[in-house]
Formats: sequence, C-alpha cells, structure tokens
Amino acid sequence: MINSGKAAIFDIDGTLLDSMDIWHQIDLDFFASHGLELPSDYMAAVCPMKPMECARYTIERFHLDDRPEALVRLWDQMALTAYGTTVKPKPHAVQYVRYLKQTGASLAVATCLTPVVRDAALNHLGIAGYFDVAVSVDQTTSVDKNSPEVYLLAAAGLNIAPECCTVFEDLLVSTQVAKSAGMKVWAMRDDYAKADWEAIAAVADGVIDDFDSAPRLL
Repeated sequence: MINSGKAAIFDIDGTLLDSMDIWHQIDLDFFASHGLELPSDYMAAVCPMKPMECARYTIERFHLDDRPEALVRLWDQMALTAYGTTVKPKPHAVQYVRYLKQTGASLAVATCLTPVVRDAALNHLGIAGYFDVAVSVDQTTSVDKNSPEVYLLAAAGLNIAPECCTVFEDLLVSTQVAKSAGMKVWAMRDDYAKADWEAIAAVADGVIDDFDSAPRLL
C-alpha cells in the first residue's frame, strides 16, 4: 500500500550543494591533462548524464583513448576530497533538511553523483542519516536525468505516490521531467543554470535562492 504522507526529493549538485565550481575545476584540470581546452558547452551537456554515459560522451566527442570505467574512477578520485572536506551547502540547506525530517516528511536524494561521492558529501554535511532513500541515475535504465525514472525510483523507495512528492532541482531538463511525473518542483537558483533561469521559473511551482524561503509545508 502506498503511503499518503509527503516527501521531498533533493538533487545534490547545484541544489543542496554549491558544488558546480568543483566540477568546473575538475573539468579544467582533466582537459588540461589531455592538452585540450574546456569547451563552453561541455558542463551543460554532461550535467544530467550518469557518470558512465558522461565518460562515453567525453571519449567519443574528444577522441580519447581512455576507457569509460577508468574515467569514472579518475573523476571520483578528483572529486572525493572536495566533496568529503570542503564543499559548501546552499544557504540553509542543512537546516531545511533537518526541519523537514522533524515534520515527519520522507526524504530522498536523486542524483547523478556516484554513491561514493554522494555519500562523502552528505556525511561531510552531517545529513546522511536524514535521508530514507538515496538514488543515483546509475540505478536506472536511463542514460541521464532526461527521464523521470530516477525521481519515480526515489518515490517508490519511499513508498510515496509521485503526486505527494516535491522535488528540489536546479536544471531545466530535470525540472521538466520531474513535473512530467506529476511531482511538484521547487527550483534552486544556481549560476551554472542562469541561462535557463527564466524557463526554469516558468515550469517550476516555486523558485528559491535560499532554503530559508523554501516551503514550510510540502
């Protein structure tokens, strides 16, 4: 039986975490190590992808000799220290997660991060234990977040109907697909999605710059 309670499903990069600068630096370092310049459209292209798909895309686009599995391991190693020690939360993100848990809401994360990086970040912020479910696009049949599958998988893990779920996201495509699953969506403003901000705001149920202004009731 599906529970009738309320749930919040959080993206991590650019939503719970102010982390996109970390990936920008990783991309700069990675491309420099291959004697290449970082294209201006690269981050937008790979942000919704699962790590293995991102690796395949990068290898194919730039004609690299690397193996996808090796690239994913390398990127995880490059990200792990920052996510486990220095990454910062979005304003009042930690307080908001704790508040929702105190109200009895069910909580999940739905992310493109690999589990090792995801867990390092949540443990660093001290909020890993507040989430009932953690889902990665790696657990879906989709290649990226251009499908609502990751959000539906999170809702199923929580045993909550999609229409009772509120998703917090920062990307346009993620906002669109979460809405297509019948979920509410609140959009977090992030500099790396600023070109799409007007379109995001038009699709989302609400927009925030700070979790202090996120809904008190889901």
